[in-house]
Amino acid sequence: MIYIATCYSHFGAVKFKKLCEGAGMKARMMPVPRDLSSSCGTCVRYEGDTPCPGDCYPEEIEQVVQKEENGYQVIYRAKDS
Repeated sequence: MIYIATCYSHFGAVKFKKLCEGAGMKARMMPVPRDLSSSCGTCVRYEGDTPCPGDCYPEEIEQVVQKEENGYQVIYRAKDS
């Protein structure tokens, strides 16, 4: 599955990318797709069998979506987003 995580800051995106890679997931940083909104404009695109690379999402994560054929499905959204 392909997931996209939007972050509150560029630093948060860098940290989340490293978390994904540490969990053995293929990950890269990229600009946020136009269909999604983000505070910092940077997101992490990652692939894996599970949408969460750890026990829970770090507080830097604004939302996580799963890429689908016709758009995106929201998997996680921070409480205050």
